[in-house]
Amino acid sequence: MKTAQLCAASLLGVVASGVSLGQQDVLPDIERGTIAVHLNPIATGMAAPLYGISAPGDSSRLYVLEQNGLVRILQNGSLLPGAALNMQSRVAPPMNPANANDERGLLGLTFHPGFSNPLSPGFRTLYTYNSEPIPVGTAVTYAAPNGAVQNYKNVINEWKMTDDPNVIDPASRREIISFGKNAGNHNGGTVAYGPDGYLYLALGDGGNANDVGPSHLEPGGNAQNLSTPLGKMLRIDPVNPALNPGSPDAVSPNGQYRVPTTNPFQGAGQVPEIYASGFRNPYRFAFDRLNGELILADVGQNTVEEIDRVTLGGNYGWGIKEGSFLFNRTTGPGGAAGTVGPRSPGSPLGLIDPITGTQGTLEYDHGDGISITGGFVYRGTEIPELFGKYVFGDLALRNLPPRVDGRLFYADLATGIINEFLLPQFVDGVLPDGLTVHGFGEDASGELYAMVTNTPANGTGGIVYRLETVPTPGTLSLIGGFAVLGLRRRRAT
Repeated sequence: MKTAQLCAASLLGVVASGVSLGQQDVLPDIERGTIAVHLNPIATGMAAPLYGISAPGDSSRLYVLEQNGLVRILQNGSLLPGAALNMQSRVAPPMNPANANDERGLLGLTFHPGFSNPLSPGFRTLYTYNSEPIPVGTAVTYAAPNGAVQNYKNVINEWKMTDDPNVIDPASRREIISFGKNAGNHNGGTVAYGPDGYLYLALGDGGNANDVGPSHLEPGGNAQNLSTPLGKMLRIDPVNPALNPGSPDAVSPNGQYRVPTTNPFQGAGQVPEIYASGFRNPYRFAFDRLNGELILADVGQNTVEEIDRVTLGGNYGWGIKEGSFLFNRTTGPGGAAGTVGPRSPGSPLGLIDPITGTQGTLEYDHGDGISITGGFVYRGTEIPELFGKYVFGDLALRNLPPRVDGRLFYADLATGIINEFLLPQFVDGVLPDGLTVHGFGEDASGELYAMVTNTPANGTGGIVYRLETVPTPGTLSLIGGFAVLGLRRRRAT
């Protein structure tokens, strides 16, 4: 998620070299596609749900995060009362639950691959990623740069499940790694295990605009500087090192995790946990359960949202580029700070652009949304025509006043084409009631869930929708009419 604030240059419509930020229309419009889905509201009245995942070996439960600090459970399609874990006292303060734009809170959850194996050191072990106050007299693993004020921390915590799979032991917490933050935004959000057995975490660039501010390094900003974990994809082994003494991976300085020897940046002054660099706010990423590819949605600033395929040691361009466009961090000959210049695919050398297919590149401009919400590559069976497509969304079609009209998309990773889903159950195919798209979930069968809300993290406007086939042939006939007519979603003005 991104606190969508247009900088003064944008509001004035300053013209950069090649592109005016006053025009958000720098890329082709996203068209409505041919795939229709029915959104089945399996849970309502929630407080900003934003992520869902099943535990290994458990096909009946989907663990759903509420931003306010609750881990809820959907069991066999029904929301259980209470919470598997209540972290509200940890995440708030500093989270402001009255602010729908607050990017802090409980953001990520993952289960150790050996969660269901009694012989594994990860038996009944899970990890959360969340924001917390920094207790007086304590330090963080990585402080925000430049001696900036450390206003809070983002942290990976380890927990143990009790004998009851509906209850996480609140007394089992072990802090693994933490990151001091000055700004309240650009926290990333996803923590997930990869097929290599390591834990991945993506961090934003530290917050503020242009990768510039009190906690941002110069020259170049945090995302391009290997001395800070901010703006990076990280990879670690979070298991207590005492439980895997035979591992070749080095124990971290704080003694709580190990650093893979195969991570690419082990030089003096470099953060050894870094797997890849050059991200702005990689709020959501996921591993394709079929082929293991790491697909990441990086939130843009004022102009471009992008989808990346992340590989070891890759540099994804921020803040040299925003999507496939050159980006101006500071005002200069290329344009005003915060604006994009010409589109520049493949250049400068060494930077990796968004996923490019045979017909296009997986990026879009702010005429189609303001903050990309990453999802999952669909590998379920409910919607055969969606198999292999990347399902994602955008927080809202426009910013203020107020943020409304979240959108749901699918992308073809081979062709590089993005389309909007047909939603025939809603008027004009638009999500109702000003709902914004905050996250997605994937269950044990590979079926997907869209998580939306129209209230802050302490509200009751949250809904978990299950993506399903459209119920009746009659409706399908009507959907075909929509596709032929080429009706498109209204764009921001």
